[in-house]
Amino acid sequence: MMECMKNVAVRMVLVLAMPTVVGAASAPADEPRRPNVLLLVADDLRPDAAGALGNPVVETPVLDRLARQGTVFTGATCAYPLCYPSRAELLTGCTAFKSGVGIRTTSLGRDLPLWPEAMQKAGYRTFHVGKWHVAGRPKERGYDESVGLFAGGKKPAEPQVDHAGRPVTGYVGWQFQTDDGRLMPERGVGLTPDISDAFADAAISVIERKHERPFFLHVNFTAPHDPRLFPAGYEKKYDAAKLPLPANFLARHPFDHGNLQGRDEVLLPTPRTEKEIRAELAAYYAVVSHLDAQIGRVLDALDKLHLAENTLVIFTSDHGLALGSHGLVGKQNMYDHTLRVPLIVRGPGVPEGKKRDALVYLRDLFPTVCELCGAESPRAIEGQSFADVVHGKKDTHHPFVVGYFQDKQRAIRSERWKLIWYPQLAREQLFDVAADPDEKHDLAGGDQYAAIQAELRRQLREWLAARRDPLVAAAP
Repeated sequence: MMECMKNVAVRMVLVLAMPTVVGAASAPADEPRRPNVLLLVADDLRPDAAGALGNPVVETPVLDRLARQGTVFTGATCAYPLCYPSRAELLTGCTAFKSGVGIRTTSLGRDLPLWPEAMQKAGYRTFHVGKWHVAGRPKERGYDESVGLFAGGKKPAEPQVDHAGRPVTGYVGWQFQTDDGRLMPERGVGLTPDISDAFADAAISVIERKHERPFFLHVNFTAPHDPRLFPAGYEKKYDAAKLPLPANFLARHPFDHGNLQGRDEVLLPTPRTEKEIRAELAAYYAVVSHLDAQIGRVLDALDKLHLAENTLVIFTSDHGLALGSHGLVGKQNMYDHTLRVPLIVRGPGVPEGKKRDALVYLRDLFPTVCELCGAESPRAIEGQSFADVVHGKKDTHHPFVVGYFQDKQRAIRSERWKLIWYPQLAREQLFDVAADPDEKHDLAGGDQYAAIQAELRRQLREWLAARRDPLVAAAP
């Protein structure tokens, strides 16, 4: 996975190639107006990284307001905690086992129907803004237009460093481009501390156009993914020395879970120190608060043009992050701080101020939004609409959810129990997540829980076999 670059403090605004005209959306007189859709996706945002999601430290007034105005889904799961496979699941509505992304290939092909294509067929104009981390270009994947495309390109001339002065890896070489790959001279190359401003500018420019048809606007932020660079004015937003550590902080993970030498895990030295984790949290929270403010600007644009009442707003993340939890730094793990994602939905017909505990996947958003908008979902997708959960007609959706990472980790989680299987180690972990939400007490191997562990193992094996997981033949 590639990561961010250039620490430039001066804000630069994206200048669009196409002119914009301010005005409220209008519908043909002979058909009812479908709601607009605004899909906001953060990058590496923990499921608890907002005030309304249970974090007493980070300041997120916009997301907190969005939660009050809509419905929060506390059981949302990403399934594959890595950027490109998770985004592929979101776009295809399918598991990585069906798309192959993260299992057999790193590229999203064209053999599956895609979410923006379904919206196009329903009469929507489709727009993409921000990070593109799957194969091809947005215009080749169902988007009518990409504004402020952030994708891989040439490496910068000078080495980049993060907030702590550490060399940057990953987003090195990422650039702002047009759909055909040309650089956008107004923005330049690489990541800057104000990158969320740039994506918000691009999203606002789309909203301000005169729309003859409803729009589907997909905004992929890069925040709060590393390397974290303090936005101007946020350098002292959080005092690292006063920040609480995660409740499940450890100096090191108790065993090699299959990714201890992966890119994310070597960002910080092992053993993890309280001082280093607190410093990382201070930068993380600062970037989150800045992201929150930019999302506020986008939502304000909807209000200004009287579009909010007929716009379905979805806020989520591609996956969570460890940041010191369980002795880990990155996202390649099956713990809830990573496998679960924040999910807030607001819009016409969505109850206000509600929380739903039903277990849902990111890939379920594809058919759910289609149903909420009166669009048709392709039969080929595996995601299942949870519109009835949105409306409060049902309390449950999936009896359990399953997570997976490469050939290293598999997990099954119900409302109460979680089993994590490490195929390369022939090892399992068992957690009572209802009584132990921080997953601090591994119950695997105990006689008292042997029957529960065996049943979860059976359910996981059957689920994986039905999807032809290459590892299922070796399942315990």
